[in-house]
Amino acid sequence: QVRLVESGGGLVQAGGSLRLSCAASGSGFSSYEMGWYRQAPGKQRELVAAITSGGTANYADSVKGRVTISRDNAQNTVYLQMSSLRPEDTAVYSCKAVVSFRSGRYSYWGQGTQVTVSS
Repeated sequence: QVRLVESGGGLVQAGGSLRLSCAASGSGFSSYEMGWYRQAPGKQRELVAAITSGGTANYADSVKGRVTISRDNAQNTVYLQMSSLRPEDTAVYSCKAVVSFRSGRYSYWGQGTQVTVSS
């Protein structure tokens, strides 16, 4: 079982910045594939950014150039640095871990953190 705890959400004005954190349990964090997703009211959850165990990152087109995902394996934490925030970035942001065990690959989710961008 992997537990994920997000933090760092809040209310910010358009054009502002936020850094989200996701702390993971478990001793194998460096091997986890990590991702940030978001879900706005009335919309489907969408991928914002993901980072592999090797540190390769990919981003949704809607956030490219404004968002950076990073990981600190010593702290078992993945970050999402967001800047130039827009009202359309308002959503619940959730962290996901994909973990490989001998029995297969499993996904774990955090509880989410609210990000609200005011215009």
